[in-house]
Amino acid sequence: MSPAPARRLFHIWIARTLSDDRNPDDLDRRIKDAKAEHARGVTNAEGKAETRGWAIGIEFVGAVLVSGFIGWLIDNYAGLGTKPWAMVVMLLLGFAAGVRRAMQTSAEFDADPNTDSKE
Repeated sequence: MSPAPARRLFHIWIARTLSDDRNPDDLDRRIKDAKAEHARGVTNAEGKAETRGWAIGIEFVGAVLVSGFIGWLIDNYAGLGTKPWAMVVMLLLGFAAGVRRAMQTSAEFDADPNTDSKE
């Protein structure tokens, strides 16, 4: 294939590409198609509710783990001879703190998932 036909095909391709981009109806259709493909059937409110649920779970697990670690540090490095009771007590306190925080966060939710705070 000589360079002239290849160049002609390239020019045709460029012309078609530019004509498609300059047609606002075609661009609107392509944007709508891309948004529909990206949506995956999850509404914005459902996404926010899922995010809130993950936040509650992470806060709960974090409270338990941090308090258990503090109890382990007390048992191993404070020299009080409390092994393993400081860790057990701190785990229980962390569990209670995690439950309390989860209850507080859940109480802030309205029946309407579109609102972010209780009014």
